[in-house]
Amino acid sequence: MESTEIILIIAVAVVALVLGFFFSRILSKKNIEKSRAKILLDAKRESSALLKESKAEAEALKKDKILQAKEKFIELKSEHEKVITNKDRRIAEAEKRIKQKESKISQELDRTKKKNHELERKLEDTDKRSDVLDRKTTEVERLHRKQVEELEDISGLSQDDAKAKLMESLKDEAKADAMNFIQESIEEAKLNAKNEAKKVVINTIQRVATEHAIENSVSVFNIESDDIKGRIIGREGRNIRALEAATGVEIIVDDTPEAIILSCFDPVRREIARLSMHKLVTDGRIHPARIEEVVAKTTKQLDDEIIEVGKRTVMDLGINGLHPELIKIVGRMKYRSSYGQNLLQHSREVANLSATMASELGLNAKMAKRAGLLHDIGKVPDTESETPHAILGMQWAEKYGEHPDVINAIGAHHDEIEMKCMIAPIIQVCDAISGARPGARRQVADSYIKRLKELEDLALDNDGVTKAYAIQAGRELRVLVESEKVSDTEAATLSYDISQRIQTEMTYPGQVKITVIRETRAVNIAK
Repeated sequence: MESTEIILIIAVAVVALVLGFFFSRILSKKNIEKSRAKILLDAKRESSALLKESKAEAEALKKDKILQAKEKFIELKSEHEKVITNKDRRIAEAEKRIKQKESKISQELDRTKKKNHELERKLEDTDKRSDVLDRKTTEVERLHRKQVEELEDISGLSQDDAKAKLMESLKDEAKADAMNFIQESIEEAKLNAKNEAKKVVINTIQRVATEHAIENSVSVFNIESDDIKGRIIGREGRNIRALEAATGVEIIVDDTPEAIILSCFDPVRREIARLSMHKLVTDGRIHPARIEEVVAKTTKQLDDEIIEVGKRTVMDLGINGLHPELIKIVGRMKYRSSYGQNLLQHSREVANLSATMASELGLNAKMAKRAGLLHDIGKVPDTESETPHAILGMQWAEKYGEHPDVINAIGAHHDEIEMKCMIAPIIQVCDAISGARPGARRQVADSYIKRLKELEDLALDNDGVTKAYAIQAGRELRVLVESEKVSDTEAATLSYDISQRIQTEMTYPGQVKITVIRETRAVNIAK
């Protein structure tokens, strides 16, 4: 019984399961169909909504395009209207100008008609007056012939004979009057020329103010204390000897408080020595190697300063287009002197005087100033030349492309060549004015410097000599030789030869001591 119930229960369970599965399948199919229907409905709704939205966007886009097209049309229309308006305006202006021209032409025609009418009336008056004049002229000629016939009867001369005698007497009288007039004009012109020339020169001198400067051959180097003198002298005088040998300047260290005297006839050497001593004292390191290094740097620095002085001088005088080499020569004038007068100061003075005088005479003042500045450039070279400085300066000016008038003025300011332009006599006169004023020049100083220069040149003519310095006012000549070319024996011989040449070839006061310096250096570099 129990097993039957179990089987029955199992059977009922199986049937229930089968029925449940069957009903679940049926329900699931219904649910699926419902969900499909719902999905289709939602899709239809979304598609209709999208369709409506796309239609709305299309309408909006269509409206925007139509609006943009309308705006573009309005813009094009406005531009077209502007173009038409501009054309109308130009046409109206052209019509206005044409009307104005027509009115002017009509006015001119009216005036021309009036003038023609007046001219016709004047011509008629002229014709009438001409007829009257012809009648009067005929009457005058008839009366004149009658008077001539009466005079011929009275004088017994024909008309041609009377004219010939009258013309001869008038010619003689006219010649005498003309000669008197010419003589008076010449005398008056000479007197006026002298007066005018004096006036121009006086006005030129009065308008140019310059200093009475004389070049010296001594410079004073000021020091803070006398202790520095010992450092400059060095152990056993080696520093001061090295400094004198490197610069060619005599250094005088005496009892003068806080001062050292630098003596040399060459201003360039003196300036190099002064600047070198200033650098050495400021730096504190004073020994022979350092001295030579500082002197070499100072020499290069002075060359740059010379160029700067030339540029500044040219700018101050307002001279343009000067060749760089001529600018350098102008700068070197600062360290040259002419009879004790500073050459640069003299050239500036001549330039200003020449420009003033040229302007007074109505000539080219800029050209005169240029020639005045360059007139003494032939005095600048370091080496002596047999060519006169005026000719040498003229050759340089021609080499560096100066104007022919400037070249002629430079070469002719001492009458070495013929003057071919009006500027040349002005430069000559202004050079004389600058050098002739009281206190401007000192003849003795120039001859002294020339003698010292000849001493140095005489020593440099010998083989193996590298440097030669005349010091102590020409009483001592120091000659530096190359140790490789000149031996100790040859150094003594060289000293004797130079002394003999000085005795035979030069004129000098007192005695001249010739010191030949030969030293051997061994230099190596550790790397």
